[in-house]
Amino acid sequence: MSNVATFLIENQEALDLYTTAITRAHGAHHPEVFEVQSIYKVIQEKIRKGENIKEDFVKLREITNEFFIPDDVCQTFEKTYKLFAQADKLTQEN
Repeated sequence: MSNVATFLIENQEALDLYTTAITRAHGAHHPEVFEVQSIYKVIQEKIRKGENIKEDFVKLREITNEFFIPDDVCQTFEKTYKLFAQADKLTQEN
């Protein structure tokens, strides 16, 4: 199993919770979070199947403007993007 897959599995509970929370709290002003959540679900499925997820992280970087954290968001939003940024770094190491 790759480092990124291990990292995402270890952080799955938090990311499941966070991606849902930020869609509810910030979806109206940051509609991209719905796509972030959708891509995250695809990534989870690909990890279960042992498939490559690098392209999914390319999409996440594009959608999030390189995991940019807007000024008007909560700590959960910030934690979510920071976790994805850490995972993204791992995808680039493999």
